[in-house]
Amino acid sequence: MKNNLFGFGCMRLPLLDKNDQTSVDIELTEKLVDEYLERGYTYFDTAYVYHSEKGESFVKKVLVDRHERSGFEIATKLPLWNLTKPEQMEETFNKQLDNLGVKYVDYYLLHCLTSETYKIAEDLGAFAFVVDKKKAGYAKHIGFSFHDTPELLDEILTKHGDKIDFVQLQINYLDWDTENVQSRRCLEVAKKHLKPVTVMEPCKGGKLVNISDDAVALLKECNPERSIASWAFRFCLSQSGVARVLSGMNSTEQLEDNLNTIDNFEHLTEKEKEALAKVVEIINSKTVVPCTGCSYCTKECPMNVAIPDYFSLLNYSKAFPKARAEQAARYQSITGKNGKPSDCIECGQCEEKCPQHIQIRDFLKQVSEQFEK
Repeated sequence: MKNNLFGFGCMRLPLLDKNDQTSVDIELTEKLVDEYLERGYTYFDTAYVYHSEKGESFVKKVLVDRHERSGFEIATKLPLWNLTKPEQMEETFNKQLDNLGVKYVDYYLLHCLTSETYKIAEDLGAFAFVVDKKKAGYAKHIGFSFHDTPELLDEILTKHGDKIDFVQLQINYLDWDTENVQSRRCLEVAKKHLKPVTVMEPCKGGKLVNISDDAVALLKECNPERSIASWAFRFCLSQSGVARVLSGMNSTEQLEDNLNTIDNFEHLTEKEKEALAKVVEIINSKTVVPCTGCSYCTKECPMNVAIPDYFSLLNYSKAFPKARAEQAARYQSITGKNGKPSDCIECGQCEEKCPQHIQIRDFLKQVSEQFEK
C-alpha cells in the first residue's frame, strides 16, 4: 500500500444533472475509483450529508460493493448541527455503517467543528462517543474537521487532543493568511499539539484551478510544465505537518493530473512561492465572494436559493466583465430550477451553516441588484 498522501474526496462526485445532487454518474465514478485504486491509493473521504444525505450510499455502490474491504480506507463524519440528544449519535453512526455497507470505518470525524457545533459536541459528549467507537473497534482512527479560528482550535486540542488522532483543516494558498480561514495559523496550532493534518479544499472548490488568464500566464511563465491544479496540491504538501491532501474529481483527466502530481511530488521552490504570492494578489483583486461551493448553506433554505451558483456567477462577472451574454445565460439557467436571490427571506440559516463565515444575505442582494433587471 502506498503512502496515502492523496485522498479521494467524495463531496463532489460527477453528476448527470448539476442541479440534482443525487444524480451521480455511477459509471464514471466507478471508473475513477478503479483507476485511483489501481495506482496504489486507498483513502476515500465522505460524510453523512454529502449528496443530499446519499453520499455514503454512493460510496457503497461504487467502492464497497465492488472491492475487497482490506483494499481501501473509508473516512466519514458525524453531523452535529441537527442533533439534540446523545442517543442520536448512536442512531446516526449505525445508519452510517449501514449506508456504507461496512462493519467499521477507518477514520471517523466530528463534522465541521465551529464555535456553535463545538458547543453541541460538548453538550452531547461527542468526543467520548467517538473514543468509545474506537475502543470497540468500529473506528480505527478518530478526529474532527474544523472551520473556525485558530484560538478555538487550540482550545479544543488543549482539552481533547489526547483523545483524537488527527484533524482535518481547510488549507490552500489563497486562504493561507485570510481573516476568515487563517490556514497558516490553524496548521501551526495542529503542529503544536502534534496532530497530523488532512487537508480539505486544497483547490478551494475548484477556484484555484479556474483562475483568470493573467494568473495562468504568470504560473506558466514560472513553470510551463506544471498543470494549474498541481500548484495548489504542491503548496499544501510542501507544508510540514500535512499528512494527506483530499481532492474531489469529476473526470479522468482531473484524476490522472492529480495522481501524476502526487506520484512525482516536488516541494515548491522559492521562485514558485513568489509566483503564487502574485497569483493570490490577482485572484483577490477579482473575487467578490470567497465561496468554495460546499453547498452546506442550501440544505435547509426555505426558498431553494442556489447560493453557491449565484456567488460563482458574481465572481465570474468580476473576473470576466465583458462576457455579459454568458453571464445572463448562466443566470437564467440557475433561476430556471431555483429561487431567485430576491426570494431570500433573510432567515439567516445559511449563514449559520457556512464554513467560510460569509455574509450570505448581503451578497445575495448584490447578485439581485446586478442580474435581476
